[in-house]
Amino acid sequence: MRFFVGESKKTYMHKAGFVNIVGNPNVGKSTLMNLLVGERISIATFKAQTTRHRIMGILNTEDMQIVFSDTPGVLKPNYKLQESMLNFSESALADADILLYVTDAVEKVDKNADFLEKVRCMEVPVLVLINKIDLSNQGDLTRLVEEWHKLLPKAEIIPISCKAKFNVDAVMKRIKELLPDSPPYFGKDQWTDKPARFFVTEIIREKILLYYDKEVPYSVEVVVEQFKEEKKSIHINAVIYVERDSQKGIIIGHKGVALKKVATEARRTLEHFFQKSVYLEVFVKVDKGWRSSDKELKNFGYQLD
Repeated sequence: MRFFVGESKKTYMHKAGFVNIVGNPNVGKSTLMNLLVGERISIATFKAQTTRHRIMGILNTEDMQIVFSDTPGVLKPNYKLQESMLNFSESALADADILLYVTDAVEKVDKNADFLEKVRCMEVPVLVLINKIDLSNQGDLTRLVEEWHKLLPKAEIIPISCKAKFNVDAVMKRIKELLPDSPPYFGKDQWTDKPARFFVTEIIREKILLYYDKEVPYSVEVVVEQFKEEKKSIHINAVIYVERDSQKGIIIGHKGVALKKVATEARRTLEHFFQKSVYLEVFVKVDKGWRSSDKELKNFGYQLD
């Protein structure tokens, strides 16, 4: 039985803390989060800017609770939506007990230097995780580790490969060693801070990211208008919002074929996720300029301040 936010009871554990994952876009933060938590919580695609919210995944054992947070990739915002995404990333610096700064073997060390300066000044333990080491060689990796030591001298540097699951167990071992003594923040049966509807929107958005090109996936927001759960089934009505009429036509496709593909693939993933039969209806509407509208962004649940 899975419990979402507000559904579980308090228990006592002697170690607990917030382990927040930050870094630039497309370095593997969401894939790492899912590996560490052991649940499919964050959508992970090959495209940058996949994660838009701060998403918590809660790992409980007999003697500890680890509250992981996945965050949007750090970037210089070009519109209001990206400002909100950066706010989520920066908020993760404020309440971390342990910070995981994820980079990879190919990006420049000094990318987004302003954000890195904030990381350098943190008092909590920082683990710099160099992902995608399968794309590097031993010599380049050694030089890269040295560069990170110079940039963040107090941090621990751990090379990893999420794809090959290399050294992820070492990261988890170190997290457990660094976790502070504390009672739990959430109930033992709770595994996320998000409601079930949130995961419906993320799964539909994941399919859009996978099946459409260029700007269209980044102009999309998904809203669940109906979520009716029964003993063996769930009935869902969802709306895909786009910014322009032309994007609506692309999402729907010729004779509705493209939208049908998205809905079919999303339904299959949702059935696996909820372990129930899912009846999914998806509609497409235009909400012009929503990514730059304070009002619309707040309606969609984004953090602006």
